[in-house]
Amino acid sequence: MSVENSEYFGPEGYAMIGAAFEVHRELGGGMSEEIYQESFELELGFRSIEFIPKGELQLYYKGHLLEKKYYPDLLVSGEIITELKAVKALNPEHERQLLNYMRITRKAVGYLVNFGPLDKLEWKRYMLKEYIPK
Repeated sequence: MSVENSEYFGPEGYAMIGAAFEVHRELGGGMSEEIYQESFELELGFRSIEFIPKGELQLYYKGHLLEKKYYPDLLVSGEIITELKAVKALNPEHERQLLNYMRITRKAVGYLVNFGPLDKLEWKRYMLKEYIPK
């Protein structure tokens, strides 16, 4: 699995992160994930950024479609898996979880967005180049 920085869906991701910064600026840190989720969805709507909350994604195993589905916190622009957190700091387990979701849904771009820290928004962008259409 290769993780690589790329401009694939870059502008959409940057617009989304701008909305996340606005939510954190307005609310600060230390609230529940559900409050951030609802506020973030509102802010994305204010900015006319296309998203689906808890959108259903197909899962694959060795090329076979699974019956089980995955529901990311947000699917932005139809391609960007976005997982929201409200914890003190992101950790490697959060990263592994997102990368696994990206791999089994065959989505190339993912973001972890953590509203939890009191003083700043924490976010990370991930790319799996093998799922970028040629």
